[in-house]
Amino acid sequence: MSISENINRLQKLMPKNVTLVAVSKKQSISSIHEAYSSGQKIFGENNAIELAKKAETMPDDIKWHMIGHLQRNKVKYIIKYVDLIHSIDSIKLLEEINKRAFKINKVIKCLVQVKIAKESNKFGVDKNEINEFVADSKKFTNIKIIGLMGMATNTDDITIINSEFSFLSNIFETIKNNDIKILSMGMSNDFIHAIKNNANMVRIGSSIFN
Repeated sequence: MSISENINRLQKLMPKNVTLVAVSKKQSISSIHEAYSSGQKIFGENNAIELAKKAETMPDDIKWHMIGHLQRNKVKYIIKYVDLIHSIDSIKLLEEINKRAFKINKVIKCLVQVKIAKESNKFGVDKNEINEFVADSKKFTNIKIIGLMGMATNTDDITIINSEFSFLSNIFETIKNNDIKILSMGMSNDFIHAIKNNANMVRIGSSIFN
C-alpha cells in the first residue's frame, strides 16, 4: 500500500474524535510530503534537531509534535516550531521550555508523560505524583498542560498492554477538565487497544510509512 492508502485506511479505523499523529522520524522529506498531500497535517518526531530541520523545509501549516524524550539542552532547537510536546517528565524540563518560550512570546502546549510500563528504559512521571506535577506546572506562564501521554510495555501480551492503557485512562478521567483534554496513547502495534481505552490521540509511524 502507498502512504496515502495507509493514511486513508487508518482514518477509517479510528473514531472521529481520535487525532492521528504521523510519526515521521527518519522519514524522507518526499515521504512526508506524500503524507501531507494526502491530508495529514500533524507529524511527530523523536529527535529535536531532526524536527527543526524538517520544519524549516516543510509547509507552515504542518503541526509538529515532539514525541520522544526531550533533553533540556535540545529545547532551543524546537521551541520556534513545536506545536505540542508529548514527553514532559520533569519540572526542570518545564522550566527550560518556559524560559525559551517566554523569549519568543509563545505558549507551548504540553502533555505530561506518565510512566505506565514496567520497563526501566521508559521515561515518565510517577503515577502518584501526577496531580502535584500538574499543579506545579501552573506557575509557568508560557506553558499549558493539555493532557497525558503514556507508552505501554513493548510486548505481545495484550493483557499487559490493556492493563497499562486502562490504568492511564483511569488517571486521565480523574484530572481531565476544560484544559486537560488529550490522552495520547498507542502506536502502530497497539493503537487499537489504546483507542478502546479512551485514547483520543495516537502516534503511528510504521503502519503509515512502511
